[in-house]
Amino acid sequence: MSAEILERLAVEGRRRLYPFRPRVTVGLATCGRAAGAEEVYRRAESEIAVRGLDVSLVPVGCLGWCAREPLVEVWRPGGPRVTFGRVRPEQVAEILHYTATGELGELRPLGHTRADRDLAGAELWGCGELPGPPAGVAPLDELPFFRSQVRLVMRHCGLIDPEDLAEYVACGGYRALERALREGRPENVIGEVERAGLRGRGGAGFPTGRKWRLVRAAAGEEKYLIVNGDEGDPGAYMDRGLLESNPHLVLEGAILAAFAVGARQGLAYIRAEYPLAVERLGRAVEQAREFGLLGERILGSNFSFDLEVVRGAGAFVCGEETALMAAVEGGPGEPRFRPPYPAERGLWGRPTCINNVETLANVPVILNIGAEAYARLGTPGSRGTKIFSLVGDVVNGGLVEVPMGTTLQEILCGIGGGPSRGTRFKAVQTGGPSGGCLPAELFDLPVDYEGLAEVGTIMGSGGLVALSDRTCMVDLARYFLYFTTAESCGKCTPCREGLHQMLAVLERLREGRAAADELEWLAGAAEMVAAVSLCGLGQTAPNPVLTALRYFGEEVRAHLEGRCPAGVCPALTRFVIDAGSCDGCGRCRVECPVEAIEGAAKEAHAIVQERCLRCGLCREVCPTGAVVVA
Repeated sequence: MSAEILERLAVEGRRRLYPFRPRVTVGLATCGRAAGAEEVYRRAESEIAVRGLDVSLVPVGCLGWCAREPLVEVWRPGGPRVTFGRVRPEQVAEILHYTATGELGELRPLGHTRADRDLAGAELWGCGELPGPPAGVAPLDELPFFRSQVRLVMRHCGLIDPEDLAEYVACGGYRALERALREGRPENVIGEVERAGLRGRGGAGFPTGRKWRLVRAAAGEEKYLIVNGDEGDPGAYMDRGLLESNPHLVLEGAILAAFAVGARQGLAYIRAEYPLAVERLGRAVEQAREFGLLGERILGSNFSFDLEVVRGAGAFVCGEETALMAAVEGGPGEPRFRPPYPAERGLWGRPTCINNVETLANVPVILNIGAEAYARLGTPGSRGTKIFSLVGDVVNGGLVEVPMGTTLQEILCGIGGGPSRGTRFKAVQTGGPSGGCLPAELFDLPVDYEGLAEVGTIMGSGGLVALSDRTCMVDLARYFLYFTTAESCGKCTPCREGLHQMLAVLERLREGRAAADELEWLAGAAEMVAAVSLCGLGQTAPNPVLTALRYFGEEVRAHLEGRCPAGVCPALTRFVIDAGSCDGCGRCRVECPVEAIEGAAKEAHAIVQERCLRCGLCREVCPTGAVVVA
């Protein structure tokens, strides 16, 4: 009966993915909406109705190329999908003209793809040989952004409607669950995950199969599964992207994990700042219950499991598993001493398995392609692929999925397209506020758990913040330490007091008031806080400070001399205009908030230092680079 349900859904899903009429999709994840995709969608809806076009208009998730949002894809029966980027509402009419006629006119698509040819072929429409792509349009996978990616977890993101169970099943969804339940051997699922070498993608990198074995072996019949979606790192949104683009993949992974460890109840803890992710996962849970994929006797088997979606309260420390459980139980979000570990005594005192969103999304992939194929990707100690959110001073920001061991150089310069605004890369921040900053000289470093640890940082959940030469490392360390100081629960003294005192030193450095011996104290305090804090927040919060001292010591010491080489710290910065480079365009004068710039049109300008706020806006807007740090 279970196979029949899935086959019926798959047939319906294929009809929706490949109808007998053109299909137009608009990326309506958070990144697309922020770029104006909702207006594009409404314009398409209106144009289709006014023109009476026979077109299927579908909202989808995030393709990953967030820098090119809003993204629109057009599929004409039998042909490839053609992708358009940075679509403006006024371009919708032209795109619909292409949809109806196949004529591009002045449109310039990003590329095309046939990555889903396995789902449909010419026989579906009885049209013989499939038509090719429009002339001059390159395959997406040949573009630099996609060329080095290996999209396993993200394969169907941006293709399927995230709120359509049938489309997920048409792409092979829930087949891994059906096979596992039919075989009825949880140890086989655990063994496959172990052979694949999957490690937790939430930051700690603990072997997933080993955690599952511990929970399964724990005493007691009542066990819990928790999906950790409390993604709090600034600039990181991998989990959000998955939940908004393919929630059923995460849900299938959660059900498989529950089957493996013997849990009958579970919850998904999603941060409240992700309302769309909460909405789409909640809809997926409802659909799964409706079709017997959640609840009693799933797909006719003897296994029962149900899941509740819970909104997190927003505290950063609740990403730590014991603090998360404390919050769910109604107490303050504070970490607990370990042991006992959650696998022994977790939620409500019962054995509990906690996995983050991306970890669980990998599980159906592993069971579908096989552990051996998965383990061939990556490095010996870090198998498979990893999703990174690439943000900051980089041309092609977005979500990228690459094999573990891919170098920072390839991610930042190959996929990311290099630094933005004509600047140079200075560093990259890995692992969010709990990670460290690595200089451009280390960009040949392969990204895996061990490699990053050796140079003093962590992978974390996967945030990569590209930093240009206009970034002050003292100011950046201060920013991240301010964040972790504010987010500390205050339960343990080293974290509560140590971070506060370290932040005070960085504030004095930024203002040019620090004493020379304070750098030595700062390094010692950072090492102490990292060594004796109770939880991962305190243990990793000093990383930005330690890496700033280790790799950017000369820049840090310059602040003791009253200089900020990057021209960021207001008290230590003085901007001037190089008369030989200034063409008198007037952009700096127009943008200056305090009218501190004087000069006639087409003549060299000058900054009145008594009025200048040292905000740096003039340098940002100057097209000739005439504004420099004195």
